[in-house]
Amino acid sequence: MAGGPREVLTLQLGHFAGFVGAHWWNQQDAALCRPTDAKEPPGELCPDVLYRTGRTLHGQETYTPRLILMDLKGSLSSLKQEGGLYKDKQLDAAIAWQGKLTTHKEEIYPKNPYLQDLLSAEGVLNSDGIWRVKSIPNGKGPPPFTTTTTPKPVIPTEGSIRVWSDFLRVHLHPRSICMIQKYNHDGEAGRLEAFGQGESILKEPKYLEELEDRLHFYVEECNYLQGFQILCDLHNGFSGVGAKAAELLQDEYSGRGIITWGLLPGPYCLGAALPFHCGAILATALDTVTVPYRLCSSPVSMVHLADMLNFSGKKVVTAGATIPFPLVPSQSLPDTLMQLGEATPWTPLSACGDPSGTCCFAQSVVLRGLDRACHTSQLTPGTPLPSPLHACTTGEEVLAQYLQQQQPRVRSSSHLLLTPCKVVPPYPYLFSSSLSQQGLVLDGPPTGAAVESIPVLGALCSSSSLNRALGDLAKDLARLDLRRWASFMDAGVEQDDLEETLQELRSLAQCYQSGNSLMD
Repeated sequence: MAGGPREVLTLQLGHFAGFVGAHWWNQQDAALCRPTDAKEPPGELCPDVLYRTGRTLHGQETYTPRLILMDLKGSLSSLKQEGGLYKDKQLDAAIAWQGKLTTHKEEIYPKNPYLQDLLSAEGVLNSDGIWRVKSIPNGKGPPPFTTTTTPKPVIPTEGSIRVWSDFLRVHLHPRSICMIQKYNHDGEAGRLEAFGQGESILKEPKYLEELEDRLHFYVEECNYLQGFQILCDLHNGFSGVGAKAAELLQDEYSGRGIITWGLLPGPYCLGAALPFHCGAILATALDTVTVPYRLCSSPVSMVHLADMLNFSGKKVVTAGATIPFPLVPSQSLPDTLMQLGEATPWTPLSACGDPSGTCCFAQSVVLRGLDRACHTSQLTPGTPLPSPLHACTTGEEVLAQYLQQQQPRVRSSSHLLLTPCKVVPPYPYLFSSSLSQQGLVLDGPPTGAAVESIPVLGALCSSSSLNRALGDLAKDLARLDLRRWASFMDAGVEQDDLEETLQELRSLAQCYQSGNSLMD
């Protein structure tokens, strides 16, 4: 890519954001470990956008997420805050004190059986103490680590997953994890519940300076930083942490893209209620809709994507996805799109109710994981064409024309990729036995092979459904009596603050009234 990768720094704020993030990074890791006989061509997505290279104290190259995550005390289970790649010399220093010592040891969480089989983008620490490192994209790092036998992957059970770190396959840099010690992850007391509590965290010099130091560490090593993506819990005090972090980024890194993914656990995600399942679905959607600014060669950046979707005061979009995209091997993409008819081709993942009858202003759509042979019609020459889509000569043209037919007056951006989404363990087994190993709908009996990758259709939409959703939220907040919520009062939230927020929310809702588009 000309000029080098356009780096993105990810902030992951909150425990459910941790579930989504763990699946997200596992999928990136699986994509790095592409088998040699893979059908998809390398190079569509640039891993250096999300990852950074480094070196351990033993001189081995590492490849770790460019990530800062914040969570509460007690949320890491057996994962060490400093990670496992870099050894802290201070912990190994000889103790100079010659007097009597008293040792206080915190109870160690038993490691999830799944993590015993940890294989990451960096490699694996063998029993002989030698770190075997996998190859790193673009020729970085030593030759791939191989074994004579391929162990059967250990799949975590639902009962074994307590926290997101129980199924994270990727090693993190020591500067990634930032723990908030003043609030507890477990228990009834000391919870981070209110927006104002979250805001106040980044007003404390201790946490503010820690975040700023980590930001500077990652940003200063970037050559072409395009921006920041924030994965943030919305249902607890981390919403306030996310808002304050976004303000900080806007002040210190003006001109860079900032995209915040507000996350809520089910029941909105296709019926998945468990965080482990719901997080997997949302991570798969994110891995698809973020494609435009992660491509190896593309004019689209985070700023361009945000500007295309948001205009005339708009700041919010909804997400939707079809997981997996329902393609039968004997059919073509035009055939499948025709069968969808006039219905919206994706399931809403945002809590905005039924999108039918709403007006779309702008959309960014990504379809990935379909073999090139099925992108266009395979009809015998001379056969009457069932639709104009069957006359298209490329898959990109098929997708663009379909979106134009569905929403004639909408500003649309679309991308078609061969690269599928990886869904290997520890991704939960959510798929029907009627799918092939590549996630296609079988036109014969089940083969029994586990699904390893899937085609996905993902979309970001700016639509009038947000007028109703934001307006209803303002009505619900207007009925709230702050005096009944101690955590809000303790955080210093005043009635005047609420009234100001309500007015801003009502104004934002008005930006999404039908007819409020560029075309009018």
